[in-house]
Amino acid sequence: MQIRQRLTYQFISIVALILFFSCLAIYFFSANYRRDDFYNRLSNKATNTAKLLLEVEEVDASLLQKIEKDNPLGLNNERIAIYDFRDQVLYSSDKDNSLKVDEDLLNKVRLEQEVRYKLGDLEILGFLFADKFDRVVVVVAAIDKYGLKKLKNLRTVLLIVFGISILLVFLSGRIYAGRALLPILKVIEQVDDITITSLNTRVNEGNGEDEIAKLAQTFNKMLNRLETAFKIQKNFIANASHELRTPLTAITGQLEVALIKKRTEGDYKTTIISVLDDIKSLNIISNRLLMLAQASSETSKIDFIPLRIDDIVWLARADLTKINENYLIKVNLDIELKDENQLIIIGNELLLKTAISNIMDNGCKYSSDHQVMVKITSLENYVKMQFLNQGLGIDPQDINNIFEPFHRGKNVSGVKGHGIGLSLADRIVKLHEGSIAVSSVINGETIFTISLPLTKF
Repeated sequence: MQIRQRLTYQFISIVALILFFSCLAIYFFSANYRRDDFYNRLSNKATNTAKLLLEVEEVDASLLQKIEKDNPLGLNNERIAIYDFRDQVLYSSDKDNSLKVDEDLLNKVRLEQEVRYKLGDLEILGFLFADKFDRVVVVVAAIDKYGLKKLKNLRTVLLIVFGISILLVFLSGRIYAGRALLPILKVIEQVDDITITSLNTRVNEGNGEDEIAKLAQTFNKMLNRLETAFKIQKNFIANASHELRTPLTAITGQLEVALIKKRTEGDYKTTIISVLDDIKSLNIISNRLLMLAQASSETSKIDFIPLRIDDIVWLARADLTKINENYLIKVNLDIELKDENQLIIIGNELLLKTAISNIMDNGCKYSSDHQVMVKITSLENYVKMQFLNQGLGIDPQDINNIFEPFHRGKNVSGVKGHGIGLSLADRIVKLHEGSIAVSSVINGETIFTISLPLTKF
């Protein structure tokens, strides 16, 4: 069922219930008012009749019958009967005994002062009338012909109004639902036109305040993320292809040259060493690309365990200095650290070691003395690591792009590298819900700062 139909039916149901109970209340209170008003008229008429009979000496039962017979104010099918304390009839206009008065009824009236009941169309009232000398039971009955007719007419009017109202509500509900859903239909049309080649298109956000506008804003944010992801993926594929093609082309060229003619053992050895270097470079690129893919996956969080961050730093330092003997990496722990809990985080050991190694490697590689100072401090909710080095620095034009895959600064073109390490470190840190920042001065100090949340005990 479409939302428009569902809204229409819900709208009709709600209005129908309101109308139904409103009409029911009108009819119920009108019927109560008619009944109470008619019983008041019966009481007044019977009281006047009893007063004539009991308080006016000149009036007896036969005269009272003549008076009531010619009374223009008499009620429709009116019947009145008056009984004394011995249950004897003092007066009665009920010739056909329609009231069916018996001893039990008279006793009930004397006990309860007033009794109301119906016999067919007759509405009957029995009450106790008392004057200075007598206490009599008066039973009066009549048919409220005009009141019941008005009530019937009211019922008919309410049914007609209810039916017409439901029809009007149905028509207006469809119009209302259509107008209410019109912005959504426009959003659907605009979204339907967006393809992989037009991810730069955005949905109209309308007034920017209502729920439809918020939906459009949310969708536009998703489009922004998708467009960014596609651009990154496109650039990543292009750059990765280029980086992989360079060593492969070099390997192919060297092997082809070596096979052109017979060479000396020294030439072959030189070629093999050169090819081996290219293969190592290719292996490094492949490993880092795989690591980058792993760092971009949420499944990496499955391997998160409690770790001491200083242990990871020392392991990364040992691995780097083993490979590069000219690297000098100094680690400085804050002297105010008194509890090992101030250094424990939740993370993936391999990924964190890779991120820290990349930052250290970059610091040593691009500094003139191949030195990096690592400072570890712990604050209230996170641990902070600063990597300081003196070297080439980062150009201000490049500092906003250094965490993009395969991006390399203009002033480091002469230094061997692939532009993957910093982007990999950035993704690993973000995967651990941390942050990474950089500040740098050309030919001066460069500081990378990594902050990671501490484990709560």
